Amino acid sequence: MSARYAIYLTPPVDHPLWQAGCTWLGRDPSSDLAPSPPSRRAVPWRYGFHATLKAPMRLAEGSSMQGLHAALCVLSRRLPSFDMPALEVSALGDFIALQLTEPIDRAHPLHHLADTCVQELDSFRDPPTAADLQRLQGRGTLDARQSELLVRWGYPAVLDRWVFHCTLSDPVADEGERQVWLDLARTFFAPALERPWRCDALSLYVEPSAGAPMQLLRRYPFKD
Repeated sequence: MSARYAIYLTPPVDHPLWQAGCTWLGRDPSSDLAPSPPSRRAVPWRYGFHATLKAPMRLAEGSSMQGLHAALCVLSRRLPSFDMPALEVSALGDFIALQLTEPIDRAHPLHHLADTCVQELDSFRDPPTAADLQRLQGRGTLDARQSELLVRWGYPAVLDRWVFHCTLSDPVADEGERQVWLDLARTFFAPALERPWRCDALSLYVEPSAGAPMQLLRRYPFKD
């Protein structure tokens, strides 16, 4: 099966931050339209505006989209809504991203949500291939803990190594150019960030085929 599925966190579709994120990346993942990506945003354009909870995965043998849907219905009904921490546009290595203004510990509802998705939905994940592992390891030097997480959970940035972020750019190596993009993004997102974001649903995305733009299939509301 070539399709991959991911569990993402996104603002409600009527929230200014969702609208700003889709406009900035040049694509609304809930629509079939996929115009060309804007400058310096090809990678996040393909994945759509989001923060990762459970990274893209092929479904394990014996699993199905219907089974994943049922599991998400059950899981989401157990989860309480909560107010998102304050966010800001800042640099994440060579990337520009929407990030938390202050770190959170693992007891925070946001971190607990990410951990829950990684662990409780893992039975649906097909183990990574050797090529998958090589690709993920090739993004940078992984330390021993990240390598352990990659082997166990299929992704190195999970659990104690998870950091909330919504990627807004391709890597921009030049510091001066990166600062220009930072200033542009901060100005662009400032109005949307003024409105509180109530975290109230999980979002299921699909990559229909390798390299295709990811699409928002459905949002799963929390119990309140």
